[in-house]
Amino acid sequence: MATDMKPPAKAAEFLKQYGWGDAQLSPVVGDAGFRRYFRVRDGDRRAMLMDAPPPHEDPRPFITIAEYLRNSGFSAPEIFAHDLDQGLVLLEDFGDQRMREHLDYHPEDEDAIYRQAVDLLQELHQVPAASLAAYDQAQYLREANLLTEWYCPAHQLEVDTEGFETIWREILAPVLAAQERSVTVMRDYHAENIMLLEDGRFGLLDFQDALVGHPAYDLVSILQDARRDVSDELEEKMLAYYLADRSAEAAAKFRAHYAILGAQRNTKIIGIFTRLFVRDGKQRYLDFMPRMWRLLEKDLQHPALQPMTQWFDQNIPDDVRHKPIPLLKKVI
Repeated sequence: MATDMKPPAKAAEFLKQYGWGDAQLSPVVGDAGFRRYFRVRDGDRRAMLMDAPPPHEDPRPFITIAEYLRNSGFSAPEIFAHDLDQGLVLLEDFGDQRMREHLDYHPEDEDAIYRQAVDLLQELHQVPAASLAAYDQAQYLREANLLTEWYCPAHQLEVDTEGFETIWREILAPVLAAQERSVTVMRDYHAENIMLLEDGRFGLLDFQDALVGHPAYDLVSILQDARRDVSDELEEKMLAYYLADRSAEAAAKFRAHYAILGAQRNTKIIGIFTRLFVRDGKQRYLDFMPRMWRLLEKDLQHPALQPMTQWFDQNIPDDVRHKPIPLLKKVI
């Protein structure tokens, strides 16, 4: 993975071409992928430079979805310029006020900000979905299988991979059936990807992997945040708020889908965080493992997931799930 925070070789030429030749660049902490970001300053002007180097990254989905979101009335970064061959994108700077850090310092705002985050999803789910690929069964299975492909080998576990897939196919069937009326799913809608803008709106980031799928997915993403503790009480309050206008039957069905997608997402993330450590040497992602297992085990309590609960009990014992991180590192 990319760790060099020097600007890309073509950055100066690219910025000069688009009128930012005298700008100063400073690195910004990036994400778990190959993309890097640099703050661009030229007098009073501010922008962000995304370095999404091919073949590892392709900035076109980000540009396409940013335009979709902006055209739909949401605050995604304006794209000022791009060079797709070099993977360079000059975009609007949303500042430094992330939802995550704001709530660290202002926990009294938690209820109002999460309510706003849920409102945004309600609004997104009312507009026509973007022209994107479907979040289909194959995609759900590829993601869930990251657990058996990375986490289980890291613990030297021999597990029933065939049974794992069979159960996922079974419990995902009602979710897929409910996706006949699909919505745009940003897939990484959480407190570290939401910027608090000066006008009071939310600035959206990291949506380049968006698909068309179930409305519960992004709700799970924000309320079962991999990087920030959300209390069970707040999660329930916001879930009830989202479902306030639905019948008891519709709400119960949605809650089942929410638990299934929560389990699928948290299973995937456990696999991804293991891979980031094993393959890429990023040890800090192991710090999130206790939270991820807590969230997954909570989702597995739903009756709709009873077959998957049995699989986990039989294949990944409780003592393995909760091994202290130093022991996990030794096993790897």
